[in-house]
Amino acid sequence: MENAIEAEGLRRTYRSRTGWLRPRTTEVHAVRGVDLTVGRGELFGLLGPNGAGKTTTIKMLNTLLIPSAGRARICGFDVERQTREVRRRIGYVFGGDRGLYERLSALDNLRYFAELYGVPAREQKRRIAELLEQVRLNGREHERVEGYSRGMRQRLHIARGLLHAPEVIFLDEPSIGVDPVAARELRATVANLAATGTTVLLTTHYMAEADELCDRIAVIADGEIQALGTPAELRHRADGRRVLEIEAYGVPAAALEDLQNLPGVREAAVEERGQVQVLTVQSDADVDVQQDVLRRLDGVRLGRVTSREPTLEDAYVAIISATAKKEPVIV
Repeated sequence: MENAIEAEGLRRTYRSRTGWLRPRTTEVHAVRGVDLTVGRGELFGLLGPNGAGKTTTIKMLNTLLIPSAGRARICGFDVERQTREVRRRIGYVFGGDRGLYERLSALDNLRYFAELYGVPAREQKRRIAELLEQVRLNGREHERVEGYSRGMRQRLHIARGLLHAPEVIFLDEPSIGVDPVAARELRATVANLAATGTTVLLTTHYMAEADELCDRIAVIADGEIQALGTPAELRHRADGRRVLEIEAYGVPAAALEDLQNLPGVREAAVEERGQVQVLTVQSDADVDVQQDVLRRLDGVRLGRVTSREPTLEDAYVAIISATAKKEPVIV
């Protein structure tokens, strides 16, 4: 299968000078040598924690940043030397509310951007009508964007990015801050893009979204690809584990460190979910650590306690934790 995206040894380093009398140059290595190939028509996921290098990688691939080293090609065109050809073939959609004119209707927004993107006038009406139907905004296109929900705005963002019929579209956390119903509609829209032959590179923090949509996933951390494979292949990273989830209120850092040292425990992490903390403990499948964990949490107010099979999110946590410990990750 021919590749739509190719990256070889892609790096991005930021340099800054501090001090006046004794100036000092510091370097931040945001991306440290990314090798990546995405096939035409593939829906590819790029996952990683904040600051891992996801957005920097995307911006180098879509010509918004110049790589410090390495090479990248989109549909065979070099992102540095053939910028114009690359930009004709890509669309870029980012999460958030920026990039639309709120006092204009959706229709007027799309007309404006169609002119900017060089869509021929004779094709604009047909193309805009097709996209409004594709993102399920037909019937609402005459309303001002300022009255749209966040989910509707994100779908309009996607329509805007597709106006010039790009071969590759970059979706940078498109469902961020979107309610569950709107997120489901967005996932359906994204899945339809890949089904019609558009190559999609998706970044997201929602593991269930990546699991449902992506053909393959790369996990990036510390500026490097740490794991790459299908969702099923990545889940193997958590094979042989059991997951214990505990609702809690105020887990002290010392207790978390104590849990990580229990026999059989692989990982322990706390996530804030509204007013509740969710403590997730991954352990060897043949070791029942529940009693020991609850004993260590004596004095902490607890809620529901559940034991379950590992998910892609658990595998992701295992990969990121192994990276922090500088352990090799094999998928």
